[in-house]
Amino acid sequence: MFSKILIANRGEIAVRIIRACKEMGVATVAVYSEADKNALHVALADQSYCIGGPEASESYLNENQIISTAILAGAQAIHPGYGFLSENAHFARLCRKNGLAFIGPNPESMERFSDKAILKELIRDTGLSVIPGTKAVASVEEAKRAAERIGYPVMLKACAGGGGRGIRLIRSADELDDAYLQATAEAISAFGDGSVYLEKYIFPARHVELQILADEHGNAVCLGDRDCSLQRRNQKLLEETPSPAVNDEQRQKIMELAVDAVKKNGYVGAGTLEFLLDREGNFWFMEMNVRLQVEHCVTEMLTGFDIVKWQIRVAAGIPLNFTQKDVMMKGSAIECRINAGSCGTLKMLHVPGGPSVRFDTCLVTGTVVSPYYDSLLGKLIVYAKTREETLRKMRAALCELVIDGIPTNIEEQLRIVEDERFTSGNYDLTFMGNR
Repeated sequence: MFSKILIANRGEIAVRIIRACKEMGVATVAVYSEADKNALHVALADQSYCIGGPEASESYLNENQIISTAILAGAQAIHPGYGFLSENAHFARLCRKNGLAFIGPNPESMERFSDKAILKELIRDTGLSVIPGTKAVASVEEAKRAAERIGYPVMLKACAGGGGRGIRLIRSADELDDAYLQATAEAISAFGDGSVYLEKYIFPARHVELQILADEHGNAVCLGDRDCSLQRRNQKLLEETPSPAVNDEQRQKIMELAVDAVKKNGYVGAGTLEFLLDREGNFWFMEMNVRLQVEHCVTEMLTGFDIVKWQIRVAAGIPLNFTQKDVMMKGSAIECRINAGSCGTLKMLHVPGGPSVRFDTCLVTGTVVSPYYDSLLGKLIVYAKTREETLRKMRAALCELVIDGIPTNIEEQLRIVEDERFTSGNYDLTFMGNR
């Protein structure tokens, strides 16, 4: 086991990883930008180092500075969290070159699984249904030919994408020119890679994902499904597990196929297979995220397995000490993402309490929300024995949560969990007006 880990991230996920390390008896090293000098993760870590200016490119994406800091601090491993360098194969190789463990998949797997167009080719042979689509298209003319072959409407997506960026819905050939330019430009800006591919637009549908854990000894388990259909402009707002749209028979079958696919392709670490679920109950594979998901904690709340701790153990070569039979999908858990509406300074924070209520956050009184990073302030997660009880508990928790000084989406989340479409479980990706 590692004795010291550097956390190459910020915000609530850095705090989350530091807490897991402390519970494991592992020392922690925080890195931070000039904008984050007073951040909670800086105060909680055993050691903290400023690594650059407020822009992510100057700090949290500065690979050489992070590696140098890890070596200076005597860390044996680096946990990248999510976002930033978490799916960067070059950085994973740089860690390996400098004798540091990267807490995530190896760079070879990362390259194989991160390119969504290539991954679909690998998945086709595992028994999972893959959304009809293309490999990377080199020009708008090639995209037009492919779209005619697939049939409109189609989705144009960044090969190296994530977080809803580099995605465009195209209903006709007239829209493709502008959409292609916009998607490639956004992909270059967000990921440094402008390659895009096309896939058939499945509508209406739900977004359902499966959480996987796999070790280097050939063991793999699925920690159940999450329904992530509550989205705005491809950005998730709320997640729940298990999905109310999936019955036990469907769940068992898709979980078995997902575990088999991961084993056949030699994946190691935590990962998430994402699907579209159509009205006929068919699962269509979209992509795999080779990192910790923002919404991992809703699965932890339901199953009781600490995914971050298992990421660390797997990276240290420790085998999973449980099997699929030990994963119990009993009860219901819901997570609401609490986002800032604009910049500001936190004047007062009151966190809801009670059994099975969790708020993962980086907020403390005086926290300044700057324009340099994403708007996520925290994640409110609740669990109960039934979905109806979970809904009541979430409403109560949202009403109790107070964040003063920073505009938030708490009221919007409250409206969502009170909406009959959501409470009935009969919702899909169109809930927030997405088409």
